[in-house]
Amino acid sequence: MTIFWLLFGASILLAVAPPLYLAGSGIDTPILGIPFSVAYWIVDALLATGAVWLLWVFENIRGEVGEEPEEVAA
Repeated sequence: MTIFWLLFGASILLAVAPPLYLAGSGIDTPILGIPFSVAYWIVDALLATGAVWLLWVFENIRGEVGEEPEEVAA
């Protein structure tokens, strides 16, 4: 669970900390052929997706995926 929070926290930090993005937005070196500013957001999206996927895997292993909540009689 700690791994999930580290990955998800890093993703949130990258998304909401403009100084990190602005510090790298002037870099002209392409990463895999795309500008750094675009690669920054792609990496952030992949990091968030990976964190949520990892959480799903852990919950699936523990048998928590697909549990239906019990209905309360009115």
